[in-house]
Amino acid sequence: MRSHLALLAFVVCVVASSQTRFPPDVAPFVSVDARTVVLNHVRVIDGTGAAPKEDQTVLIADGKIQSVSPASSTQAPSGAQVLDRTGYSVIPGLVGMHDHLYYTGSAALQFRNGRIEEPGFLAAELPYTAPRLYLAAGVTTMRTTGSVEPYTDLKIKHRIDAGLMPGPALDTSAPYLEGPHTRFAQMHELTGPEDARHLVDYWASAGMTSFKAYMNITRDELGAAIQQAHTHRMKLTGHLCSVTWPEAIALGIDDLEHGPVFADTEFVSGKKADECPNGGAASWSTLAIDSPQIKALIDNLVSHHVAVTSTLPVFEASVPLRPQLQPRVLQSMSTESAQSYLTERAQIPTTSPMASLLRKEMDFELAFAKAGGMLLAGPDPTGNGGVLPGFGDQREIELLVEAGFTPLQAIHIATENGAVYLGRQDRIGTIAPGKQADLVLIKGDPSTKIEDIENVETIFKAGIGYDSQKLIDSVKGQVGIR
Repeated sequence: MRSHLALLAFVVCVVASSQTRFPPDVAPFVSVDARTVVLNHVRVIDGTGAAPKEDQTVLIADGKIQSVSPASSTQAPSGAQVLDRTGYSVIPGLVGMHDHLYYTGSAALQFRNGRIEEPGFLAAELPYTAPRLYLAAGVTTMRTTGSVEPYTDLKIKHRIDAGLMPGPALDTSAPYLEGPHTRFAQMHELTGPEDARHLVDYWASAGMTSFKAYMNITRDELGAAIQQAHTHRMKLTGHLCSVTWPEAIALGIDDLEHGPVFADTEFVSGKKADECPNGGAASWSTLAIDSPQIKALIDNLVSHHVAVTSTLPVFEASVPLRPQLQPRVLQSMSTESAQSYLTERAQIPTTSPMASLLRKEMDFELAFAKAGGMLLAGPDPTGNGGVLPGFGDQREIELLVEAGFTPLQAIHIATENGAVYLGRQDRIGTIAPGKQADLVLIKGDPSTKIEDIENVETIFKAGIGYDSQKLIDSVKGQVGIR
């Protein structure tokens, strides 16, 4: 009797220990918590673009990948938690490179008589739902790529790093470096190059780790910001309009967002210096991807080692006759956000040129990568509200395949390329012994059927496994609210 009671007491202590190891906002989502974990009989897609390895055993210990070897010749260590997952695939954790912590899901509700009223468009910060959805989709590292609530973003980063809330590791971008006449109420308007330098210095000291220039910045302001960011050994990207891509390349920019079809204004007739013109995308409509002008732009990007971030989902959301949003996406939105998105979607004319422009952007990205360019991936959860954190990252990979990349190439872009850009390729981005155990366990084979990228079961971040479905369920009806 005494031995029975002692055993029962021991079991109770073990259960209590596992429940108290993680804070209350994290514990419900942890599905794998063991010092040593074995993923057995899995397909390994390592993120390098190499062919998958079938029937493998991945050994995880102390938060790192210890070995990857054939299951037939590997024996699980004593005491390890073994997950037999025949038919499953393991890929590296996704590295999202345009993954905001805010959302524009009330776009339709903010327009009055065809315009945005003062003080401008307001984006909704998503400090609760966004980190959970990113992690649920397999994003273990992400760049915020522009902030509208910088102190909130920094707090999210600190809370995640402290293990107090679930979410990816964050590369936090400072508030937008934007010029006058912005349409966004939450953006500062630069007053000149000295103001740009001051803001870079301030936000670097506050803990931000990257910077983003925006549509109305001038060349002098952009040049000053790039130079100052580089003095802090940080990188600067840009969603540009007033400054053309060749001008930004000459100034030393590190990355350019969205692709040129929707952001490079160099071909707009009568383009004035330091002014954002209308018709940027239209100016690309008659240009062939194999034209001398586009080849010269690609050569310029590649020779100066400037990356390009693909954000295909945000443009797809405005293309008529594209697939409807999946129920899991709509169910995650608040009622107001879903209504706003559906209203905006219904107003897209079937004659919209967006379908051909999206195809041209896809063709550019394929040509850029084939020429040796560094292509990054992210969804940009803005626009008309049809792109959500996490779900959009998965859709981006699917659209890269539609663009012409193989599934293995698309996964490589969304994993290793992002890690290389961030300078973290020694720790994350691929599956190899010694690297951090940031892994995504997927039911199916995304190397042959890219849609399987959505079938995430468990996300390992530094060796701790999180339940994808529980994370998704926890935010239902709340995206757009918090």
